[in-house]
Amino acid sequence: MAVSIRIPTILRTYTDGASEVTVEPSTPTLAGVIDALEVAAPGISARVLDESGQLRRFVNIYVDDDDVRFTDGLATPVGEKASVSIIPAVAGG
Repeated sequence: MAVSIRIPTILRTYTDGASEVTVEPSTPTLAGVIDALEVAAPGISARVLDESGQLRRFVNIYVDDDDVRFTDGLATPVGEKASVSIIPAVAGG
């Protein structure tokens, strides 16, 4: 099962500048996708997950246009040929 992940500019240092990475997760969940992304781009999961292994507050992740904060978080199902987008939160005033 191939999953395409869109990488924001700030994290592209981990992907050799690639804006999109395709991985083959071992499980059909967001957690499996992040594990496979870590293999392809070592160090990137520490920027997406906190010390307890949960999604960081300031990182938004979408699976096929659904914000995983409002679905099942890391247990969100990721189907065949799904698209995952990592989007850093933007703050300002």
